[in-house]
Amino acid sequence: MKGKPGLIVRNIVWKLGDVLLGNDSVAWFHSNHYLRHNARRLEHLASLRIPVAGMTVLEVGAGIGDHSHYYLDRGCTMTITEARPQNLQYLKKIYFGYDVQHLDMEHPTPLKNAPFEIVHCYGLLYHLNNPAQAMEFLGKNCKRMLFLETCVSFGSGKEINLEAENQNNPTQAYTGIGCRPTRPWLFEKLQELFEYVYLPSTQPNHEEFPLDWTAPQKHQASLSRAIFVASREKMSNEFLTPALIDRQARHP
Repeated sequence: MKGKPGLIVRNIVWKLGDVLLGNDSVAWFHSNHYLRHNARRLEHLASLRIPVAGMTVLEVGAGIGDHSHYYLDRGCTMTITEARPQNLQYLKKIYFGYDVQHLDMEHPTPLKNAPFEIVHCYGLLYHLNNPAQAMEFLGKNCKRMLFLETCVSFGSGKEINLEAENQNNPTQAYTGIGCRPTRPWLFEKLQELFEYVYLPSTQPNHEEFPLDWTAPQKHQASLSRAIFVASREKMSNEFLTPALIDRQARHP
């Protein structure tokens, strides 16, 4: 069997998951893989020491809400959104009394209480087939900072790279078509929408987040992920850089 070891393992896991888990959102999102992945992403976000306490927050593509508590525990006023009906039903149950709304980012519609001080978009953009439209919507609804984490492709070109995904898997693209844009494409698009765009100098302690973007042959995981912070105001933060750097380190 040819290909990256990580890709082979992931495909086997997805196929087994389809058989064992079906479209059970909670089972998928609370598998060991996702629990570990979410833990590494949120601890990294906290390590950037960006104050968010008490702010208004829009979370897009919330899944079953495993990131929502990051902001609720900091006293934020949240609007939690999701497209898949089964995920949305679960969100309304566990976040009863909070503002949970349907939002299909392939066909975004106006939201009440917009714009928001913070927009949180982790793990959604690469499940969309029109990322430019989605980013324009996020920019329109953000009046302070955007936190963006997504799968990307290696490369110096400015490309979107559409890719088929398993539409029946509740963690994958709702339409069955996602994308793997390059970092240069994302960086340029964010610069069109925000006054300031930053990259963390660090990456989460997880193998899907590369440290050397000039050496794709060294990256063994099946997915490669990047994080961006976009802002309306200039940020003074030792963990952020305004350059599209090629090398990053693991955070402490």
